[in-house]
Amino acid sequence: MRVLVVEDEPSLAETVAEGLRGEGMAVDVCHDGDTGLEMATVHDYDVIVLDRDLPVLHGDQVCRRLAEDADVEARVLMLTAAAGLDDRVEGLELGADDYLAKPFAYVELRARVRALGRRSRPAARPRLSRAGLVVDTNRRTAFRDGRELALSPKELGVLEELLRADGAPVTATHLIEKVWDAHLDPFSGVLKVVVHGLRRKLGAPPVIETVPGHGYRV
Repeated sequence: MRVLVVEDEPSLAETVAEGLRGEGMAVDVCHDGDTGLEMATVHDYDVIVLDRDLPVLHGDQVCRRLAEDADVEARVLMLTAAAGLDDRVEGLELGADDYLAKPFAYVELRARVRALGRRSRPAARPRLSRAGLVVDTNRRTAFRDGRELALSPKELGVLEELLRADGAPVTATHLIEKVWDAHLDPFSGVLKVVVHGLRRKLGAPPVIETVPGHGYRV
């Protein structure tokens, strides 16, 4: 899952981002509404955690523009210090998919992000399986023929995306969009390194196939 956190309090933004990264998510961070709107329209996010009271461009305007942009499919979780009923209703009517008042418990934010992520694209089964491989998307574990695999978060993310495709090729662009954040240079070769390590850990016989011109598939 790829998440954008738009929050003008740097310490809060980094705390949220690090927590979500620890859950295996790819997370980008910015601190004003104008930058957040630009990033949201350039990258393919599953969820956007959007503070309402943002500098440069107010969160309400960001939310409204995202809701009007047919090319943006990300779900929006709006954060605000205003917890009144009218505030919550107004936020949802702007186009937000969910609303969370500050201060909040991180575990609740994490649960809401995961729930919105499941709604942002066709739902995947909690257990993805193919060719003797099993990924438990809730527990973040992977197995081959009953043997648990010691995968890094990026290896697990790549494997999950490949299994989601159910045998169809997955492009390198899609894998980079879903598993890495905006700091990755798409020409760095990091994806090839991760796929190589994943193949080594999966063992023989090989199950990840390179499809020339189309990417990878299981």
